[in-house]
Amino acid sequence: MTEWTQPAPIKVLVTGCHGQVAHELVALGRLDSHFEMIPLDVNAMDVCSPDSISAALDTYLPDFVVNTAAFNKVDAAEHEHEKSFALNRNAVGELAKACGALSIPVVHLSTDHLFDGHYASGYSEEDEVSPLGVFGESKRQGEELLRQYQPRHIILRVSWIFSARGDNYLLRMLHKARTDCAIEAADDRRGCPTSAADVGRVILAMIKQLHSGADSWGTYHYCGAEVTTRYRFTEAILAGARQYEALKTEELVPVPSKALHVEVERPASSVLKCKKLLSTFGIRQRPWRNELAAVLREIYRKE
Repeated sequence: MTEWTQPAPIKVLVTGCHGQVAHELVALGRLDSHFEMIPLDVNAMDVCSPDSISAALDTYLPDFVVNTAAFNKVDAAEHEHEKSFALNRNAVGELAKACGALSIPVVHLSTDHLFDGHYASGYSEEDEVSPLGVFGESKRQGEELLRQYQPRHIILRVSWIFSARGDNYLLRMLHKARTDCAIEAADDRRGCPTSAADVGRVILAMIKQLHSGADSWGTYHYCGAEVTTRYRFTEAILAGARQYEALKTEELVPVPSKALHVEVERPASSVLKCKKLLSTFGIRQRPWRNELAAVLREIYRKE
């Protein structure tokens, strides 16, 4: 009788390990015996350096690379072109070349900012991209290089990411609610908030199927269930936070996005259609309201 042995865990190397999604992805992976997570920061693997990439891949010999490293500051990208394109385009190309040469699949995080936001009904993976600014354009070109150099890839476009750490809309609004009597929020921007932990869940679920032989490479969309506006999302944040503390904010004011004086126009509609992910991988969207409640619990538990 042949003795059953536990399969070797799937080795997943994660770039940009201090980011929101990377943090949650690594934490979830470490709770699952199917995975061996290898989180690397810029000191351990500089994605802008071909030599650093090659050294890390040779050292760890991962089964998958998940690239979350990026320049995500939308307004700053307009003034820091070189940094934006270095991380969002050039680094993706170098990573794709190195992984392609070693036949290591790449899962790459991308963004709703590839679209101009004119489709109120939302965007599918087949819709034409049309970025509004430098950030979106640099991410678009990064996607193209990944497709060119490593056909065995997953591009996962996500939107409105929030978590208990980093720089995100939820934490900025929570800070304002503690310091400002009134908050303005755009009522003409539509999208689907998505928790970083939920994105981590989706990535691990995809990797399991791909590692088991699924030939489902390509571009996919994922976001939390239920379309909302920035105003309604802010309303939900404040309502949830008030369960834990008294906030200074007494008034939430709906305004057009142009009244917020941001440097770069944001897509009016960031709604991503997720049917392809469901039909291909069987992965369903989770309601962002449930995820928001969980993140707020984590924030206040830490405090």
